[in-house]
Amino acid sequence: MDDRVEWALRRAALWEEVKNILGQSGMSLSGGQQQRLCIARGIAVKPQVLLLDEPTSAMDPESSRLVRDEIARLRSSQRTIIICTHNLAEAEALADHIAIIYRGRVLLNGTLDELKRRVLGPVEYEAKFARNFDAGELALPQGVTLAERCADSLRFRIEAPLAVNPMLVQALTARQAPLISFQEVPRKLEQV
Repeated sequence: MDDRVEWALRRAALWEEVKNILGQSGMSLSGGQQQRLCIARGIAVKPQVLLLDEPTSAMDPESSRLVRDEIARLRSSQRTIIICTHNLAEAEALADHIAIIYRGRVLLNGTLDELKRRVLGPVEYEAKFARNFDAGELALPQGVTLAERCADSLRFRIEAPLAVNPMLVQALTARQAPLISFQEVPRKLEQV
């Protein structure tokens, strides 16, 4: 049993801090240490399903990073991990599948990309130019709409980027566009 305790405490990034006080109450630990102790207790029995409620609340940034790293390692070990969190950046980084719950009801669920597409629509790409560029009446491939026009950039909504992005870039370069970048516009879970 001692090996398993040490293993769990190490995985929760707590071993070095508590190895000399193992017989004492966890109440003397800081809030972040208590949270990591809860995680160690949960993983010590090597469950197939692990439920974590706000796993990084009350933690300093370094402890939070260590816990997120451990959750990522646990994900790769064929376990189901359910995380309840208000930290959307954490959910975005750790989740394979996301459910948005409001007042006890599931409003949306799916992968991050599915939720973004369902709520925010097609992905957006931005073409940036080295200088002002008048695109005029640019012929757009099917499935592409112009979302925004600025003097030195164009933003497009694109239904099937893998299929049409090469055609779109080719259309821009055929018009002598001084293209310096063409990339997806980042979208966050907060926008959903």
